Amino acid sequence: MIRLAAPLVLAEIGWVTMGIVDTMMVGRLPNGTEAIGATSLGNVIFYLVGIFGSGMLLGLDTLVSRSFGAGKVEDCHRSLLNGIYLILGITPALMAGMWSLVRVLRSMGIAPPILSLTIPYLHALLWSTPPLMLYFAFRRYLQGMNLVKPVAFALIAANFANIFGNWVLIYGNLGAPALGVEGSGWSTCIARTLMAGILFWYIIHSERRHKWGLSRVPLRPDFARIRRLVGLGLPAALHIALEIGVFGSATALAATLGAVSLASHQIALHTASLTFMVPLGIASAAAVRVGQALGREDPRGASRAGWTAIGLGVLFMSASALVFISVPRWIVRLYTSDTEVVVLGGRLLMIAAFFQLFDGIQGVAIGALRGSGDTRTAMLAHLICDWVIGLPVGCYLCFRRGWGVTGLWIGLSLAMILAGIVLLMAWARRLKYSIPETRFRS
Repeated sequence: MIRLAAPLVLAEIGWVTMGIVDTMMVGRLPNGTEAIGATSLGNVIFYLVGIFGSGMLLGLDTLVSRSFGAGKVEDCHRSLLNGIYLILGITPALMAGMWSLVRVLRSMGIAPPILSLTIPYLHALLWSTPPLMLYFAFRRYLQGMNLVKPVAFALIAANFANIFGNWVLIYGNLGAPALGVEGSGWSTCIARTLMAGILFWYIIHSERRHKWGLSRVPLRPDFARIRRLVGLGLPAALHIALEIGVFGSATALAATLGAVSLASHQIALHTASLTFMVPLGIASAAAVRVGQALGREDPRGASRAGWTAIGLGVLFMSASALVFISVPRWIVRLYTSDTEVVVLGGRLLMIAAFFQLFDGIQGVAIGALRGSGDTRTAMLAHLICDWVIGLPVGCYLCFRRGWGVTGLWIGLSLAMILAGIVLLMAWARRLKYSIPETRFRS
């Protein structure tokens, strides 16, 4: 599990590190507090739409890993090809949805200095959608066949490209125009294109070298397989949209509280997201290992893989909670020297410490459930825990009790704790009643 998960964890850390670096670099601008708020708001809106598209491809985890576990490598290639056909269908809709959300921003009561920076930043990010969707398809295909090192390499290379691009385009170095926050968006777009290009090159190079049989796969669409991908991916996409959406709503609400509250929220959210990348990478490995075990009709192996992954997630997130409790303000100072933001951001990280363990449990359990073919439970759990309980409680504490952004984070913490408990119980129930009878169907 560790051999498979380590490169995927590195890739997930590399993914969120791009956002953290963007935040740090725009934070050095003269209007740094507003710039941090703008990148926060822009990223949340992009992820609300873009990551929904990536969720539609999560069915590749199940299909590719089960095919590989059953020794049906050609079937892995067919799933990749039809995943690309799915991308061609959904990407224009994703970009149109993102464009419409840009217009909605103008009527949300967001502070004009933040809004004026957010809109051009989002316009730049919009064009990263096609390469990002291709990257996700290539990644799911490769990791389902235990080829994870190229995924980690792609994210490392993209991070270096993003740092250099930020240096050039944000501050106007090497003769480039100083685009500020918008330049960070264009740099991210270039880096995401590089990510997809690296994985595409690896797949083509490996096909020529090892003769996988990818070039012999018929090009005609397999609509039954596409329907299967949609059937698995749509609940997963809705789950991601619900989870990202609740944090997006919290970000929009924090934006109405002023630049200090929004910047503090953004820093705490980025930091908590960074630690969550470890269980998220472990979750991807769990999905692959569980799927491969079921592909070779080994339910005991699937059970061991799932519990091993959950145990690893618990260990790491317990350690991260201790760090959040011990040095919260020191962490915030890595982003900004603004005294008000340091105090409030440190308070939010203390709250985040309470849900770290449960966030790790729910993240890894979702991966194990996905490997077993269950993508609906996570959707229902986050619908109830995040939207029916967590966000209303947070809004009540924030606006009715006057606790501000601290109240919002208490509500989010409650949601994560409940989701962790529910999804752990769902995995145990899946093992008891469903997995022993699960059989791979091509």
